[in-house]
Amino acid sequence: MTTPSRTWVEVDLGAVRENARTVLAHAKGARLLPMVKANAYGLGAVEVAKALELLDPHGFGVATAEEGAELRGAGIRRPIIVFSPVTAALPVAAEHDLIPALGGVTHVRAWRALAEGKPFHVQVDTGIGRAGIWWQAFAENAREFQDAPGFEGVFTHFHSAEDDNPASVREQWGRFQEAVRPLPRRPRLVHAANSGAALNHPETAADLVRPGIFLYGGRVGDAVPRPVVSWRARVFEVGWREAGATVSYGATFTVKGRMSIATIAAGYADGMHRTLSNVGKVLVEGRRVGIAGRVTMDMTVVWASDWAPAEGGVATIIGRDGDEEITLNEHARMAGTIPHEVLTALGRRVVRLYR
Repeated sequence: MTTPSRTWVEVDLGAVRENARTVLAHAKGARLLPMVKANAYGLGAVEVAKALELLDPHGFGVATAEEGAELRGAGIRRPIIVFSPVTAALPVAAEHDLIPALGGVTHVRAWRALAEGKPFHVQVDTGIGRAGIWWQAFAENAREFQDAPGFEGVFTHFHSAEDDNPASVREQWGRFQEAVRPLPRRPRLVHAANSGAALNHPETAADLVRPGIFLYGGRVGDAVPRPVVSWRARVFEVGWREAGATVSYGATFTVKGRMSIATIAAGYADGMHRTLSNVGKVLVEGRRVGIAGRVTMDMTVVWASDWAPAEGGVATIIGRDGDEEITLNEHARMAGTIPHEVLTALGRRVVRLYR
């Protein structure tokens, strides 16, 4: 396989499936609803969804009706739940046989006026404060739609399950149960568990589990997934600098003694967070090297001390090179962010390669 000329990510679809199997092993019989929103966290929604079809998931979760329409266009026929549909996007959801996850009575009214009888889910806000009907008001509000033929599902979302905060999960789960209990009939699909809850709080599995970051190689508490992503970039220029020389915009890095520096073909337009400036690490020829100076839009400079990497070689930003590895979570920590943002920030110029 010819590698791209600039920067690329290698996506291990088999590892995505194995991580999904790990979630299912904890899920007490719940079915899988993989979250493939934001282009499967930057890795390719169509490719990931097709890989996960082998596990017979209930369906897939997306954030927008347009994301769902893309999956339909690629031949995905399982249920697709749209988890943040604005009212203006409901016609697109109806057109492509998508299921909206609705956050309030006005949204339910809009959907029923447009597509009466077609399925919908309703969110209960148990503490995330982002969307949904407040749990204490849910039973009263639900009187308007609880007998509607399309009322298929009810769900909530945990705010701290991935932070290993069991008290908050227990509190939200209890609120959710209290909110749903007065319904005259239990909806066919009740769901709550994201990656952290599915793995660490199996009592919240209910009918569906909605894993996200764990599928894509992000560690969740003590649960360590199989690595999915290897991000590489070409080393396209190498040179030596003497003491006193400065590197990159703002001259924030000064060479202390004679050392080699190398420029790699990835910058913040590709997803290299600028916060990695002067603190991040990458692997070159199996060695850890530090980022020298500010990350720029298209390039990043690294310093290699007393040896010179080969020009035309490959730098590993995330992944393994020889005996060394920079994990997705480690890279995120260096950048001062979370794995979710690292992956979704991968730019369009970063070629995706699948195996």
